Amino acid sequence: MLDELLFQLQKPQVWLGLALTLLVAYALYRFGRTLLRVLERHVRGPLLTGLKWLWLGVVAVSWLAVATHIAYLPSVPVLFDLGQDIENGFRNSAGQVLVILALALIAWNLIGSFSARIVAEEEFNRRTVRVQTLKGVVESTLKVIVVIIGLIAGLQALGVNATSLLAGVSVLGLAVGFGAQSLIKDVFTGFFILLEDQYGVGDVITVNTGQLSGNVERLNLRVTALRALDGTVHIIPNGQIQTVSVSSKDWSRVVATVDVTYAANINDALRVLEAVSNEIYADPEWQGFFLDRPEMQGVTQLAPDGVTLRALFKVQPKSQYAIGREFNRRIKIAMDQAGIEIPFPQRTITLGGAPIEVRLTRDGAGSRDPRDTQDRTHPPMAPTLTRDPEEEEV
Repeated sequence: MLDELLFQLQKPQVWLGLALTLLVAYALYRFGRTLLRVLERHVRGPLLTGLKWLWLGVVAVSWLAVATHIAYLPSVPVLFDLGQDIENGFRNSAGQVLVILALALIAWNLIGSFSARIVAEEEFNRRTVRVQTLKGVVESTLKVIVVIIGLIAGLQALGVNATSLLAGVSVLGLAVGFGAQSLIKDVFTGFFILLEDQYGVGDVITVNTGQLSGNVERLNLRVTALRALDGTVHIIPNGQIQTVSVSSKDWSRVVATVDVTYAANINDALRVLEAVSNEIYADPEWQGFFLDRPEMQGVTQLAPDGVTLRALFKVQPKSQYAIGREFNRRIKIAMDQAGIEIPFPQRTITLGGAPIEVRLTRDGAGSRDPRDTQDRTHPPMAPTLTRDPEEEEV
């Protein structure tokens, strides 16, 4: 028998047959384990373990029998005859369908396993956005292809003429296509969004000039899913997206503005604005987010309620929200310390003709203004990098 085996193993077709049958055996084993996983809630532990070992033994013995028949070893009569019966059984429709289901399951699991191994970098950049976006699109596309091929192969195994069926489906699809133009538009728009890298998963975008905005949580060829700051998910068909404003592409900008009253010394206010801007830029906790030194623009508007001063910070994408909040905190404390008043709404109260009693009190000699003890460089809580809501989200 050993001489026969060595002689048969010299043939390439024998090795090819053994490899194919081993793949089919593994697929059937995984298919059976998946079915047994469904029974975990209904079957006790020892019995379930026994069923798993029994299934492993059945698959192993079956493959050994088929391998004996492929290697043509009639000197092992039991395994040789069993392998012939198994091959004849799998040539029937039921056996072919079972193999197709098992192979489709293997392909489905492999796609999920490979996509799970693709991990994007934690740092937000265009490569991370592209990886996260294409990962979801490629995974869903490959799974659809596996389902379609498995369905066609299964119908072919059951005796259905897949060629004529596909021809009929194509004619029907042509008829349905005229009524599904919006779906086709969604797919084409989604394709060009991915091709041109207009935006991707993780970007902060505003759709159609402020109608909807949020963080892109999911993107495929048909729809874009936005997560608003309050947790609401907006599902937008790609064909309905006319304009997109991306707030996190390549770099971002903080428009650092502050208003002061007309009675304030503008030159002193500008010096405070410059000092606070340079202070944030030099802070080791924030310096890594800056791409350039702060740009002082000076007085940008003489508004009815006050004078507007502005500086610009060029920063890393999606960091503009946190830096803007920290700037607001520091500029308020700096203006208080410099004695420069930030305007606030004024109201005039008109009283009736009845007499008014007014009592004047004097503060204690030791009282101090609580604003004098504010620490500008150390916030009372750790700053976060979460984004601020857009105007339409408030």
